[in-house]
Amino acid sequence: MPSLHTLANPARFLKLARPLTPVLFWVGVALIAIGVWGGLTRTPPDYLQGETVRILYIHVPTAWLGMGGWSGIAISSLVFLVWRHPLAMIAARAIALPGAVFAGLCLATGSIWGRPTWGTWWQWDGRLTSMLLLFFVYLGFMALVRADDDRGGDGRIPALYGIAGSVLLPIIRYSVVWWNTLHQGQSIGLTKSTIDSSILWPLWFTLSGFTFFFAGIVLMRMRTILARTKAEARMRRMATVVEVTA
Repeated sequence: MPSLHTLANPARFLKLARPLTPVLFWVGVALIAIGVWGGLTRTPPDYLQGETVRILYIHVPTAWLGMGGWSGIAISSLVFLVWRHPLAMIAARAIALPGAVFAGLCLATGSIWGRPTWGTWWQWDGRLTSMLLLFFVYLGFMALVRADDDRGGDGRIPALYGIAGSVLLPIIRYSVVWWNTLHQGQSIGLTKSTIDSSILWPLWFTLSGFTFFFAGIVLMRMRTILARTKAEARMRRMATVVEVTA
């Protein structure tokens, strides 16, 4: 396995990322397809929620990756600040957009699920409100990265923001415990689940599938950012040569 120091070299990183990107992407797509097929055609309706329970096969993975994406940003920001890893901030930038998309999908699917279950599209309770805040924090991070790039910053301010934003993660995680809420409590744990296995099994396919898909998208975006940075550096060198010879 390549070490963190080895992957600090963009050329070595790209050598690994190029073949890995399509593998992660298409394995993810295949697993998602299996999970969705199983969830829509091979599982019974819930005895209380009926057919609406099937949205969990999308809602749970989007919630997982909305939170997991920011965890990746926070870890990458910490690595950047402590070790000045050259790819760490690129990873954080690459995670931000898909993380925001999945956080938005979590909110959208949660509202669709909540309408027939709770009788309302939205409720300002702890879980929903903290997840909405995370979505806006994603948008703030992307805006801050762009502003930092425009002023020629070194990335430290977005990295500090990335670490500070992680305070929302335990709030989202434990909001159903700390506050009285419409949102149901934790249904799935590491060792047990309150969801019947006949309904639960497709979730493992969509959960792993969306995770692979997310990782493939992040690698693709990292490669794009590196290519753009290389092209911009080449253009600056060309402009310098033109100025000197003019």
